[in-house]
Amino acid sequence: MIDFGFDKIALIGAVALIVLGPERLPRVARTVGHLLGKAQRYVADVKAEVNRSIELEELKKMKGQFEEAARDVEQSVSKEIRDTSAELNRSWADLDPQANEPLATPVPTYRPPKKNWRLKRGAMPQWYKQRHGIRGKAQSGAARVARFRPPRRTA
Repeated sequence: MIDFGFDKIALIGAVALIVLGPERLPRVARTVGHLLGKAQRYVADVKAEVNRSIELEELKKMKGQFEEAARDVEQSVSKEIRDTSAELNRSWADLDPQANEPLATPVPTYRPPKKNWRLKRGAMPQWYKQRHGIRGKAQSGAARVARFRPPRRTA
């Protein structure tokens, strides 16, 4: 890149002052500053995009390596399971010569529980509430006081 020292910048400023004049120089300097800022931002965006694309390529390569390793592990595990299953079936056949096929247990079918969702069920049974004197219905405070107030004496 071009190396600008203080002496070169001072020389360019003096030439610009002579050529442009003191009235137009601040406006031109401001415009040049804005254009340089835009150029720097554009260069920074391009650098960031290039870095992102490089990282993306590296991630794709790593993803391929991981997928290959996972495939290898899956193949080795499935091979071991097949070998073990075959060996277990041979051992089972040696123990029980009448059984030619492996033992299969029936799978129970799912039955949903029988519930009547329209009925609201309380947590405590009604007979328990009645036996232990638990209120079944809510009463207001005034009704409770009136219910348990001693009867009036008539004079």
